Amino acid sequence: MDHPHTPEPDHDHTPEGIRARLEAAAQGESASYLRDFVYGSVDGAVTTFAVVAGVAGAGLSPVIVLILGAANLIADGFSMAVGCYLGARADQQHRDRIHRMEKRHIQDFPEAEREEIRQIFARKGFEGEELERAVEIITADVGRWIDEMLREEHGLALSGPVPWKAGLATLVAFVVVGAAPLLPFAIDVIPNVTIPSTFACSAVLGGIAFFFIGVAKARFVEHSIWRSGLETLAIGGIAAVLAYIVGVALGGLA
Repeated sequence: MDHPHTPEPDHDHTPEGIRARLEAAAQGESASYLRDFVYGSVDGAVTTFAVVAGVAGAGLSPVIVLILGAANLIADGFSMAVGCYLGARADQQHRDRIHRMEKRHIQDFPEAEREEIRQIFARKGFEGEELERAVEIITADVGRWIDEMLREEHGLALSGPVPWKAGLATLVAFVVVGAAPLLPFAIDVIPNVTIPSTFACSAVLGGIAFFFIGVAKARFVEHSIWRSGLETLAIGGIAAVLAYIVGVALGGLA
């Protein structure tokens, strides 16, 4: 007789494992930088290959392609990293401001804040003695009290990505992945080294980069690997085609 299959857990469900996971989440150690890495990778590959396609479409030399592509890689990568850092930093500062405000309200208007906790837990289904006991437990610890207000009243996470780590993840992804379409042009400018079709090689490397960005994302979010890879490849391809058309149209101005 066949026995029912017992699914493998995605993570440790022992009391110790659960406790460690919740503590890490509370301290912000479980913050994911996948979004920053994927965003940086996609933008790096798309914008760099768009520059390559546009300049190649204009019929300019490989040296010009390399110079403009490298300039875009460094400047745009740094700009994206700074923007990501400032965004994460702004979220952190907003969370800190709300934390200070709720702490001040608890000191100045304790009964009103206690009533907010009472209504929050009433909406969760607590009532009677259980409701009053929940309010008593939460408001007995100011830190826990403030955390509950942050989550329930303001809809804020208790922690988020570390700003400098988010910025670094974006920068590294942008530069590393965005460099792929430039490699054939970098090799082509080496004396006595010739690549038959630098643009074709660049397109292949760019396409591979696009596809594997989607594959990497799919492995984390449990989507179809092929669908995610082809989706990212299509997005990058559309951007490259548009840039190439612009380059051809404006090539006579160069």
